Amino acid sequence: MKLDRLLAITMTLLNQPRVSATALAERFEVSLRTIYRDMEAINQSGIPIVSYPGADGGYEIMSSYRIDKQVLTLDDFSSIYTALRGIRTATDSSDDHELLDKIGAMIPGIAEAASSEISRIDLDFKPTPNDKMKFAPLHDAIKDLHVVRFAYLDNKGQESERTVEPMGLYLKGYVWYFYGYCLLRSEMRNFRLSRILSLLVLPETFVRRNYTLQDVEKQFMNNADFSKVKVQLHFDPSARTRVLDEFGFDRIHDNEDGTLSVNAHYSSTDRAIRTVLSYGSLVTVTEPQDFIEELKKQIQGMAEKYGV
Repeated sequence: MKLDRLLAITMTLLNQPRVSATALAERFEVSLRTIYRDMEAINQSGIPIVSYPGADGGYEIMSSYRIDKQVLTLDDFSSIYTALRGIRTATDSSDDHELLDKIGAMIPGIAEAASSEISRIDLDFKPTPNDKMKFAPLHDAIKDLHVVRFAYLDNKGQESERTVEPMGLYLKGYVWYFYGYCLLRSEMRNFRLSRILSLLVLPETFVRRNYTLQDVEKQFMNNADFSKVKVQLHFDPSARTRVLDEFGFDRIHDNEDGTLSVNAHYSSTDRAIRTVLSYGSLVTVTEPQDFIEELKKQIQGMAEKYGV
């Protein structure tokens, strides 16, 4: 795209003292005439381009502009480069590989600086093998505005067929989701990739609706009543690490005997029971009594299955 090329040329000139039209044409795989037009466009946009004739000639951005306008340092770019490398682990897209190559070519030393940055912080967004099979087709469908159809499992294990206008992918709590307009429910929904049983990208295209991920998150928070089920939990000391991960320091009360107490809030009884059962014998529910009775039924049902 022309805008991408103009930006890339500008970055090249900001980071190199002088570049010939021939070198730019070869780097961006365009004609000399195109480079001449691009230089005129960059100059008209307010970036002062200086042209030098002769064997050592070429283009430069006026040095005073370089000092005044180049606000991003090599450390800044290395952080951006590191983030892009993290995104590449998720998408494995040729476009992302090419973008990294372009940045590496434009900014000398960026790859080495980013490697140093990675030694301090690394970003690995790789989806699980199961999710990865769905990631690439969803990514392409979102980019190309294609409707998708899939079988989906909800929280209760109920399967339904969904036809969705996909709008974006996002990572939250180590879990990959995508959001879009669900034609079955006639509203925006988010979907966990691991719960998609089959996925088909349809030839049908759509016009993107005026929704963002923030709209979906706001809708979810408005619909979910996290104060619906309140449970008092008492944990064994050996569960401390997981309890800290799940509830955070501010919601945990440390008891004198080393145990931990938590006032937990859940949007449904089913969700609360699943969480409590996942701790096994490391947790005791102290209240409310109606929840304890429901939990007993679940445990008794499990015991009967194993002849206990």
